Amino acid sequence: MTTTYDFTTIMDRHGKDALAVDAVGHGGSFAPQAPREGMDLIPMWIADMNFPTVPSVPRAIIERAQHPAYGYFQASDEYFQAIIDWQCDRHGVEGLTREDIGYENGVLGGLVSTLTSFAAPGDAVLLHSPTYVGFTKSIEGNGYHIVHSPLVKDDEGVWRMDYEDMDRTIKEHGIHVAVFCSPHNPCGRVWERWEIERAMEVYRANDCVVISDEIWSDLILEGHEHIPTQSVSEDARNRTVALYAPSKTFNLAGLVGSYHIIYNSTLRDRVVSKGSKSHYNDMNVLSMHALIGAYGTEGREWLDQLLAVLSANVDYVYSYITSHFDGVDVARPQGTYMLFPDCSRWCAEHGVDIDELERRAWDAGVAVQDGRMFYGPCAMRINVALPMCRVEEAMRRLSEYVFVE
Repeated sequence: MTTTYDFTTIMDRHGKDALAVDAVGHGGSFAPQAPREGMDLIPMWIADMNFPTVPSVPRAIIERAQHPAYGYFQASDEYFQAIIDWQCDRHGVEGLTREDIGYENGVLGGLVSTLTSFAAPGDAVLLHSPTYVGFTKSIEGNGYHIVHSPLVKDDEGVWRMDYEDMDRTIKEHGIHVAVFCSPHNPCGRVWERWEIERAMEVYRANDCVVISDEIWSDLILEGHEHIPTQSVSEDARNRTVALYAPSKTFNLAGLVGSYHIIYNSTLRDRVVSKGSKSHYNDMNVLSMHALIGAYGTEGREWLDQLLAVLSANVDYVYSYITSHFDGVDVARPQGTYMLFPDCSRWCAEHGVDIDELERRAWDAGVAVQDGRMFYGPCAMRINVALPMCRVEEAMRRLSEYVFVE
């Protein structure tokens, strides 16, 4: 594929409100430590991209911003049609209507609105582990009890759901709300249709409302396909609150603008009611125009080129880790731009704990994320959405300064 957009220039994000770079060394226990003197920073932790977004997004924002009135507004027909067309063209979704779509102040905001609509504080909620740190903070922060059903690797190193464990755990804890991550963060699994069908059958048998986080659904690597959770059966369509956003796809997290798709009117009425009562779940006019700019023809072309770049980056890092760092176990992601290597064997064989390993990486300017936040007891989470030259340099530094005797 000929690349007409820029995925090679090193973008300087310092002083531009970027958590990925400006929080390093200043973010407490959440952010990596600053590199030692003489080492520049390679940001590979927080889950946003070090690529400029598609040009149609700033054009749409600037065009709207040039009109000097920013008063009260309502979501336009163009906004809803952009979502309907995108879901149809990219994911084969048919029959989606304006009424099925609702704005959310972030996927985690939609998760909390749904959770508080169908469970009481103190109730147990089912999640798979490893687990996205945002789920942990938002669910526990609202007074709920997380119960994990661990994902397990098969003989080929592919992460799988344990359906018997899911069923047993749901029954033991009286669970009626489950969070499903598709594609999975941080493991990078893109679930096949049969896997989603089996999971949804477990949820159906136990009468669980399903909150399906599909924020990564556009970032599917070569050879894989995203199956919307709601598409696998009529029951799945009616028991699932699906949450989407253009933020991961187009690097728009700072604009804040997610949306739900809820076909069941009872679920939808309760989620919308819960989200609206705080009066904080309101769209930003520039965020609305950013989505419209992203979900157009140019956004489709840009995304296709991005996916080729991400696939190449993931392949390079996966191959490098598996060929250079004996004792580091990593599954090849099928979606997202994150890898989640387990360093347990390497650490045990070399008498080095994960704290020391991460300190070495951070000192060398390779700002990986502590995997313990994601229930990976000796893991790192590594973001490879950077120009290839920076990815290559990061791997060189891991060889020279980190995974050494």
